[in-house]
Amino acid sequence: MVPKELTKEQKQRTATICQDLLERQDDILGHVITGDETWVYQYDPEMKQQSTQWKTANSPRPKKFCQSKSRVKTMLLMVSDIRGIVYYKFVPTGQTVNQVYYLEVLGSLREKLDGNDLNFMPTTHGSCITTMHLLTRHCLREFLATKQITVLEHPAYSPDLAPSDFFLFPKMKEILKGRHFDNTDDIRSNTMAALKAIPQNQFQNCFEG
Repeated sequence: MVPKELTKEQKQRTATICQDLLERQDDILGHVITGDETWVYQYDPEMKQQSTQWKTANSPRPKKFCQSKSRVKTMLLMVSDIRGIVYYKFVPTGQTVNQVYYLEVLGSLREKLDGNDLNFMPTTHGSCITTMHLLTRHCLREFLATKQITVLEHPAYSPDLAPSDFFLFPKMKEILKGRHFDNTDDIRSNTMAALKAIPQNQFQNCFEG
């Protein structure tokens, strides 16, 4: 993740928002949920670190073929909190992820969490801007307000408040990289297996860190 140089106004706003969060009296980490989306591929090449081989000084240089991500892929929408995965949904092939679709997802999420107090932190910074799509933010805020869900302010370009980006998705994809899957159903089943393999205490460490 490339650091973003903040303006003076953005720095001041970040300090104000963080101070407000620190001064809250409730158990904020126990109530916050955050969501994002990512593509999962039929084949995603290993990272350089994963493909590293032990060689002696006299060993011939290993041959490595240039490989790229497959065209077959599926989009995963994921919502998590300090305890783990709260909600997930694989986007049907051909489905446009727009305002209407996100409202349907939030409606399903609210039904799942009906009766629970929660806050919602939409990640709308930098490369994650598609998470809540700026052009639909106002409509989403109105929806969340009607469901008595508090929307927390989010500092600009703040990766520490986007655990999906720096923790959850990289952890999941590290397990999937370098493996070939037969079809979309195979991608999805292995994706869920990879997510379930992440211990609950790592979610807690992620939010508290």
